[in-house]
Amino acid sequence: MKKFLQEFKQFALKGNVMDMAIGVIIGAAFGNIVTAFTEDFINPLIACIGGAEFGGRIEIFDTGNYLNWGHFVTAIINFLIMAFCIFLMMKAVNKLMTMGKKNEEAKPAAPPKEEVLLTEIRDLLKENMKK
Repeated sequence: MKKFLQEFKQFALKGNVMDMAIGVIIGAAFGNIVTAFTEDFINPLIACIGGAEFGGRIEIFDTGNYLNWGHFVTAIINFLIMAFCIFLMMKAVNKLMTMGKKNEEAKPAAPPKEEVLLTEIRDLLKENMKK
């Protein structure tokens, strides 16, 4: 049991798990912001332009059951806004990552000592063959 708890502690305290937990918490908070933005700004603007009620619903065959199409459209708009924001963030992160790699690639790595010695030996052998 002690070994199991130790393994769980190592797993839970790894950087990847903690980063993922932080990402989930921030994502949930960001989702609430996007939902509020969509419901309070985007939907009223669309309703003003098209005259549609985004909290609307349609009754199904006079049964008393309704399709809440307004909530569905709101969820789609929320998803598109979230996906676009995540795309922009990932694009920025990838650009930052490649900037660091370009600086590393700009510096040519010194060849290993063995390779330098073998090159010198090859050149000396070529000179001796010409004589």
